Amino acid sequence: MERGASRTGKAEELMARVTVVTSGKGGVGKTTSAASFAAGLALKGKKTVVIDFDVGLRNLDIVMGCERRVVYDLVNVVKGEANVRQALIKDKRVEDLYMLPASQTRDKDALDIEGIGKALFELKKMGFEEIVCDSPAGIEKGAQAAMYYADEAIVVTNPEVSSVRDSDRIIGLLDAKTRRAERNEKPVKCHLLITRYSPKRAAAGEMLKVEDVLELLGIEFIGVIPESQAVLTASNMGVPVILAEQSNEAAEAYRDVVARFLGEEQPHRFIELQKKGFFARIFGGSTDAQPARVAVGG
Repeated sequence: MERGASRTGKAEELMARVTVVTSGKGGVGKTTSAASFAAGLALKGKKTVVIDFDVGLRNLDIVMGCERRVVYDLVNVVKGEANVRQALIKDKRVEDLYMLPASQTRDKDALDIEGIGKALFELKKMGFEEIVCDSPAGIEKGAQAAMYYADEAIVVTNPEVSSVRDSDRIIGLLDAKTRRAERNEKPVKCHLLITRYSPKRAAAGEMLKVEDVLELLGIEFIGVIPESQAVLTASNMGVPVILAEQSNEAAEAYRDVVARFLGEEQPHRFIELQKKGFFARIFGGSTDAQPARVAVGG
């Protein structure tokens, strides 16, 4: 019997968690976050698959560096044109990491809830412990399809008013438009991830501070990803930034997020500027180099 599978085969008894990575606004770093989040889970020894629900665009395979290996996609699986094993792509860098790409030639109407449920059931039977759904931005059918079977959600937002407002709408959908809501079950557990955060710019009033975003959205805080050129560089190379060869703050932040998601105690970093010490004041150096570790509730 494969890891995570039950003897009965009932979906409820299969040991797998479905997490949707979602955002109301496009361009907030959702797909790059989904890729690093899934890779981080796999690095922790969790058999993980990340699924691209952005039918018609399909960017996750580029970020994951496997665009040339796509043969079948999610729509093929949902429509019964291929099975899950045929469509899965195994990552060449991380042992327990797989991805299921989206289609570039169909539209989001090709995704039906029943077909998605069958695909997720097959993944659970294959022993996957963590199923990460990379949602398209917005509140339309594709986003609702990605979140429908979710147990938990990573809500990705930038520290700006329009992004936070759109995230608030997504949280409303997670409360009302999922299978858990329909069955009056325990609600989808939402985690807030703030991307492209700069303590210096927040202190200058150029973006919202973490505490402002938390007050506006009121969901559990899982961390910030600092502004970093390393994210763009890694994406262009087809590597989730958490797997980048060069050490960088964004990779460290994603590792922290994964650890918190798995229940590990991890102090929050990259939120406040660290005051310069005596030698730094004398010899110079950036205040952004070593962000202070601070405790944030939630």
